[in-house]
Amino acid sequence: MKKYIISTVYILTVILLAACGSPSSGTSGNGKWQSFSGDKRIEQRVDSVLKLMTLEEKIGQMTQFSANWSITGPVMSDDFQPYLEKGLIGSIFNATSVEGIRRMQQIAVEETRLGIPILFGQDVIHGYKTIFPIPLAEACSWDLEMMQRTAEIAAIEAASDGINWTFAPMVDIGRDARWGRVMEGAGEDPYLGSKVAEARVVGFQGGRDVNSLRELTTLLATGKHLAAYGAAESGRDYNTAELSEHTLRNVYLPPYQAAHEAGVGTFMASFNEINGVPATADRWLMTEVLRNEWGFKGFVVSDYTGVNELVPHGVAKDEKHAAELAVNAGIDMDMTGATFIKHLTESVEEGKVSEKSIDTAVRRILEMKFLLGLFDDPYRYLDEERAKQNTMTPEFMETARKAVASSVVLLKNDNQVLPVTKESRKTVALIGPLMNDSINLNGEWAGLGDRNKSVPILKGLTEKYEGSTVKLIYAEGASITETTPAKIAEAVAAARRADIVIAAMGEDFNWSGEAAVRTDIRLPEPQRELLKALKETGKLVVLVTLSGRPLDLSWEDETMDAILQAWFPGTQGGHGIADVIAGDYNPSGRLVMSFPRNIGQIPIYYNQKNTGRPVDLNDESVDYKSNYLDTSITPLYPFGYGLSYTTFEISNAQIDKKTLKTEDDKITVTANVRNAGEVDGEIVVQLYTRQLVASVTRPVKELKGFQKVALQAGKSKQVTFELASEDLAFYGIDMQKKTEPGNMKLWVAQHAADNSNEIDFWIK
Repeated sequence: MKKYIISTVYILTVILLAACGSPSSGTSGNGKWQSFSGDKRIEQRVDSVLKLMTLEEKIGQMTQFSANWSITGPVMSDDFQPYLEKGLIGSIFNATSVEGIRRMQQIAVEETRLGIPILFGQDVIHGYKTIFPIPLAEACSWDLEMMQRTAEIAAIEAASDGINWTFAPMVDIGRDARWGRVMEGAGEDPYLGSKVAEARVVGFQGGRDVNSLRELTTLLATGKHLAAYGAAESGRDYNTAELSEHTLRNVYLPPYQAAHEAGVGTFMASFNEINGVPATADRWLMTEVLRNEWGFKGFVVSDYTGVNELVPHGVAKDEKHAAELAVNAGIDMDMTGATFIKHLTESVEEGKVSEKSIDTAVRRILEMKFLLGLFDDPYRYLDEERAKQNTMTPEFMETARKAVASSVVLLKNDNQVLPVTKESRKTVALIGPLMNDSINLNGEWAGLGDRNKSVPILKGLTEKYEGSTVKLIYAEGASITETTPAKIAEAVAAARRADIVIAAMGEDFNWSGEAAVRTDIRLPEPQRELLKALKETGKLVVLVTLSGRPLDLSWEDETMDAILQAWFPGTQGGHGIADVIAGDYNPSGRLVMSFPRNIGQIPIYYNQKNTGRPVDLNDESVDYKSNYLDTSITPLYPFGYGLSYTTFEISNAQIDKKTLKTEDDKITVTANVRNAGEVDGEIVVQLYTRQLVASVTRPVKELKGFQKVALQAGKSKQVTFELASEDLAFYGIDMQKKTEPGNMKLWVAQHAADNSNEIDFWIK
């Protein structure tokens, strides 16, 4: 303890002297470090700590180890305890609980020479203990306020348990349903993806003001994975992303830039390569674009062992070389790979890495620790009572339930099979492997959520219809991957006694997430065998699908009477799904990824480019066009699609002028929206544009705005969009982002394949 008192007094004295006016050596010393906060007092405090540090201690701040209390990748064989005791760790990943984190923080603060506190990180992706629908599902709500709130709640719970830093949001564009990590993102569209990235960053960090990080209810957020991780060839995780700079800048980079503009504190490098260079070694991406073009001032962390993996990538001859490439590219912290702490001292001594580069990285990391208040009180997040009070509260449960209901997408509803109201006097057979399941509901990346506490659909429906005239019968019928004639017979017997069958089918949660790639995205054969037997009873069959990705539901679309895409809904899954099935919530979700007709269409996305031989969708005959011999080129369900228990009409779309200047101009778009049915509901009104001629080819449609509008039955509302010149800018043939003159079209639509309400205008 005496050692702790001496080191702490020493470091605090220097910090206080710096705060009172000692000169800053940071910016003037190397001209590279720019403060994230812009707070001169913090800059001085950072520099005062840096002056006390040895080269080895500086490199230690650039090092993250995993406590291995949960595993997300290869486990490093190194025991990090010796590094911790020497003050050579900047961050620890996967440590959980107030008690466990306090123990590690005490070693860092009370038993090392300088007593620099540790930053504790965790994958808080869609909840910490209260688990919300997977991010792909939440994006289908198109409700940005709700997504911001669920991120806020996740931050409150995690910060109450001692976590300071989350590796979220994932903002990668996803166009390939085979890739398991589509579950973590917001789908295929860069505009919507950018809006979701912004909402989630603000939710985690408590606002755009960096001072919000001082609050005990916020987390430092991470924009990941920079860049184009979602473009991995064949949907294979970690694979090469082969794409042009035009596509990179126009499609994949916008959500990362939106995260930066929302104030995100950190970025994570992606595993993949682009143009032959792995992102972890890509100076053009990490320094020229991220820092010099965008002006990002936070710090960049590698992905799990991403630095080490430069060796098998083939750009580094060994791990020492890999560490040099990463630092010189602009990576500030090595996640779990131990390459920096093992090799950078020697690299600096050899002149292969400058100590100024080390200093710049360390300043960025230290600044975040100051902003989080860790230097003022290293234990400020660690309060067991606060953790109890801020975990799975009734308000959090209610928000989670609403998030489930608003994320569900109604894909088919022939003859208005749904809803099954509490007054319907019907017998309902509840069938399927995911009907009475709680383990799979949370999906992957489910934080510390207790899977046994998640509400099964069976329980949700049972409680929903308790005391009503609806009678429920349950039979499993199959597991996710197996069934027997006896199980099917039991399910068929239940179906024959019922008026309606509701079958809960889908994936195992382990089938999506990291390293979870599937080449067959249909429901497993035993589940389809069960569905076929149920349908042969002649009863109405409602399919509820739970998955972490879009599935090939072509057979189900032809066969089932209704399909409800429920994704992996989280802790309150059963209650939220029951709310929709019973009609207490009118489904309002709209797809953010196109559903393919079969695996051969993938990747499939709405904002595709045209070809020199485009297909006439009214006549898809071969005739030497860009089509298939055996199926349509269109998706089974398009981007933006979703049904409701009511019907909506959009009409009378107008613009206030036909010509838009290329700079500093805007047009106003209006349209009438009417709820033409008999049930109150919500519609996502979507604005799309197309530039017909430009210096480079442009997508056939691009989302440029959306509004989620609630309307009572029979009521109408006028919606208004403002479309500015800059909203139509793109990277053209000269690789400069600007608005080009040309003929334009716009649509006020219900989904990407809706071509009604078309208007022509011009940019001049």
